[in-house]
Amino acid sequence: MNEKKHSKNKRLLSVAPMMDWSDRHCRTFHRHISKHTWLYTEMVTTGALVYGDVERHLRFNEEEHPVALQLGGSDPADLATSAKLGEKWGYDEINLNCGCPSERVQKGAFGACLMAEPQLVADCVKAMRDAVSIDVTVKHRIGIDDEQSYDFVRDFVGKVAEAGCTTFIVHARNAILKGLSPKENREIPPLKYEYAYQLKRDFPDFEIIINGGIKTEAEIDEHLKHLDGAMLGREAYHNPFVMANFDQRYYGDTTEPKTREQVLEAMIPYIQAQLDQYGPLGLKLNSITRHMLGIMTGLPGARAFRQTLSDSKKLALGDANLLLEAAARLRITA
Repeated sequence: MNEKKHSKNKRLLSVAPMMDWSDRHCRTFHRHISKHTWLYTEMVTTGALVYGDVERHLRFNEEEHPVALQLGGSDPADLATSAKLGEKWGYDEINLNCGCPSERVQKGAFGACLMAEPQLVADCVKAMRDAVSIDVTVKHRIGIDDEQSYDFVRDFVGKVAEAGCTTFIVHARNAILKGLSPKENREIPPLKYEYAYQLKRDFPDFEIIINGGIKTEAEIDEHLKHLDGAMLGREAYHNPFVMANFDQRYYGDTTEPKTREQVLEAMIPYIQAQLDQYGPLGLKLNSITRHMLGIMTGLPGARAFRQTLSDSKKLALGDANLLLEAAARLRITA
């Protein structure tokens, strides 16, 4: 792999928006592993921003950049308002969720079910693009329910592109809207990477990014032969150190990557500052450390590390140095 070949593509590598997982603490942790990998928020609904606590949903840490705000909604006006708020708060991109299959999201008439209404998606994209100067992108599936034809996703992308969208993040599975849970929807429908590859051939001027089941650098390398970028999901969460070499390998960064212990050490002042600002009633230590349990995945003693970092009595003390205690236990166990 030519390390500098793709370095100009800002979304070359990214971590997927994941509900209950990719919050600001998780993103800050991931940023200490990779400086360049593009990060996404959890999906934030337009209702939460138009009618709710904007600061709670949109505040993030400056070191998270580059970071994108993913929105869930289907009303062009509300999406435009929400996109404006995202730009005002400093996000680098607005992404529209057209891929979430959960029944709760369907009841709100957005997520994957929007793929059945490409004109509405185009209207939503246009409203957001008219409202902001930052990129507006779409994350979607390759089909819904029994619709298996490549033509379906090709026509969806073509219609949305008429509104000016040029970046599409393709989760290369169908979304089954009835009968499967969100977890099952990430595992049971078969992956069809060739659909994303074909999209790039049909729309060569668009930025096409692949998502779904990607776990290794070898898999990323293969996808980058065909596409503009690769997005990791669960693997980046459960095995975050998979990203340790991304900056050097894909972005041509000459800085030596941090070791696992250096990442933990870098998180301590962040955690302490968050606890000082929002705790003890507003923030628990576990709300940050829970995202870090996988950093030792694959190492001898990883279980001891997780056990120490999950000890409720130790967590209740609110001492960020628990990270180093957990790392020390890993060394002893190993």
